[in-house]
This record gives sequence, C-alpha cells and structure tokens, in this order.
Amino acid sequence: MATRLSDASVKRLPTPAQGSKVHYDGDVPGFGCRVTAAGARSYILNYVVRGTGRERRYTIGQFPDWSTTAARTRARELRREISDGGDPLGALQDERAAPTMAELCDRFEAEHVVRKRPSTESEYRTALRLHIRPHFGPHTKVADIRFEDIDRLHRKVTKGAGPYSANRVVSVLSKMFTLAIRWDMRGDNPAKGIERNAEYSRRRYLSSDELARLVKALAEYEDRQAANIIRLLLLTGCRRGEALAARWADIDLTAGTWSKPPSSTKQKEHHQAPLSAPARQLLAEIRGEQIGKRHVLPEYVFPSGNGHRMKVSHDWDRLCKAAGITGLRVHDLRHSFASQLASGGASLPLIGALLGHAQPSTTARYSHLFDDPQRAAVEKLGAVIVNAGKTITAPVVKLKGGAS
Repeated sequence: MATRLSDASVKRLPTPAQGSKVHYDGDVPGFGCRVTAAGARSYILNYVVRGTGRERRYTIGQFPDWSTTAARTRARELRREISDGGDPLGALQDERAAPTMAELCDRFEAEHVVRKRPSTESEYRTALRLHIRPHFGPHTKVADIRFEDIDRLHRKVTKGAGPYSANRVVSVLSKMFTLAIRWDMRGDNPAKGIERNAEYSRRRYLSSDELARLVKALAEYEDRQAANIIRLLLLTGCRRGEALAARWADIDLTAGTWSKPPSSTKQKEHHQAPLSAPARQLLAEIRGEQIGKRHVLPEYVFPSGNGHRMKVSHDWDRLCKAAGITGLRVHDLRHSFASQLASGGASLPLIGALLGHAQPSTTARYSHLFDDPQRAAVEKLGAVIVNAGKTITAPVVKLKGGAS
C-alpha cells in the first residue's frame, strides 16, 4: 500500500540503477515522485483524459524547488480540471506549439512583404527589424499580444523615432494581425483602435533659386544615371519607384507618352502620362547612350545588374548638400511639379490626372497652391469694379463762332 509522501520521505527515496521509477502518494490518486538514475526527483500526476481513454503524465515540478505539500495541492487542482473534461498536458503542449511573434514576422516577410513595391518592402522590413522584432522578442506568443502592448510600442517609437515612424509601425502590425486571423493564429486584431499621431501634409517645394542650384548640381554630379533619375522626377512629377522601374517598352518617344503598368503605380491602375519636349529629349539621350555602349537596348531605362536601379537616397543627400538645399525629400520634387502646374494655371483635376491620382481628395492637398492665382483674380476683378465707378471727363473743345 502506498504511503503519504513527505519532503523527508521523498529525499530518502532510492535511486534506480537505470531509467526512472515512480513512487506514488497514498493520498492523491496518480500523484507521485519520479526518481531517475541520476538522482533527480520530480513530482508527477498520471491521469486519463475523459472521453478518450488516453493516459497522460503531467510533470508538476522538481524537488526541492517544489515542496511535497505544494505539489500535492497542485495535483488536486489538476484533478479537478481533469474531472471537468480538461487535459492539462494537452493544453501545455498546445501552448508550447502556439505560433510566436517571430514566426508571424517570418511568415509576414516571406508571403506578404515580398509582393510589395521595393520602397514599401524596404519600409516594412525596416519597421520589423528596428522596432517590431526587438520589442516582442523571439518567444512571445501571437495569441498573448494585447492592445496595451501595441500602444506601448507606439509611444516608444514616437519618442525615439518620431510620430510618423510610430504610425507606420502600427500600420504594419495591423496588417500582420489581419493576416494572423486569416492564418488561424488568433481571432482578433489588437492593433485596431490605436490612436495614431497627428500627421500634417508637407508644403515643401523647390524655390526658383533652389531649382537653379539643383540643376547646376545635377550637371556636375559624377553619377550620371542618378542625375538623370532626378531629372526625370523633376520633368514628369512621377514617383521615385515609377522612375526607377521605368521600362523602354512603356515609353513612346514619338507620341510623347509614358504608359505606366498597374504593377508600377501606387494605385495599381494603368496610368498614361504625357511627356514634355525636355522629358523626351532626356530619354532620347539616355537611350542613345545605352545603344551606343551596349548595342542592345536594355529592358529598363535605369538598368542595374539583372534588373533596375533600386535607390538614389544617398545620391539625393549629396546633391542637396552640393546645391545648398535643406529639408527637401525626393518625394517633394513631385510636390514641386504640382506647384509649377498650379502657377501655370492648371486646374486641380488636371494636376490630379498628370500625377496619376485615383481620388480627387488626394489632389485636394494641393489646393493651397491656388492662393496666389486666386488673389490675383480677385484683385483684377476689384480693379474693374472700382474703375467702372469713376467718371472719365473728356476735354472741352471750343468751336468757332463761340459754340462749345
């Protein structure tokens, strides 16, 4: 007959010659102490899963980390859970097998990020590498993430990297958890409802002096391909990714059009843009140089290796420094293009069409560019109204005979 175990009796249990042996308690059924040939002692509970007949052995903890009294109390708790239909060992195994944040990040990069445009892919990978992976670590379970965990990360990134970066990190996390729901990793999205930082549209454009200095710097820059990419951005107002991925097959220099396929545009829609005479001349010169060097026209306007050039950020920094320009991003060249169109009298719908905007609300951000033309128009109207009220007196001409 089994006797009631105690700390003293567990300490005296004999060590088997090999393998392990379980010494059962005389108080709680299935509860006992397992002793190995190496002398290790662990409290265990043997049980049968209700409805399946499957036998399980759950390890409670080691002696002397656990006292016999504490282990027996835990064994009773487990038996109550088992009698209610629970399976403690199965639940523990499920928890250990549950996907981690590291696994979610890996799958997100492998199945989702790789399908994005290069600039978006780079942004996602940066958010994952600098903020998301370090914050959650390799072992945190996807199912354990709560709203407050993401809110805490948002505040942390806001303080360290700025409000815009923090918003982008939350956007990436929100997409990750949307996919986690689809992949049966959890049932809800804890990133929903995070209060984002306020963002304000930039109103940074090239001034006439800055444009002149930039053109001069471009003429003197040693990397001609990088300089030509910036020139194309200036002349067409296209996005950086569209310029980098431009293909000769989409450009018709005779008709003066650039037919951008959906795969290269932000809206994933086809966009045909007209090319000005200077833009056509630039592209013709690039094409002539490529044929002269290679004798075969490459697929891309700006080739590199087996594909196209991917970045000009370093070159842009050097060009701005050479031109004495501060606080201007590459994307601001697109804003400057819109500014020049507005000052030339183009309407917002026309500007939106040239920039390839799918929604009028996107173009509405440039409405402030019409302040000066609107002011000039009302001043002109005011002058007409004021002059209309003035009496214009004609000179008096005296006629012969005293008549006037």
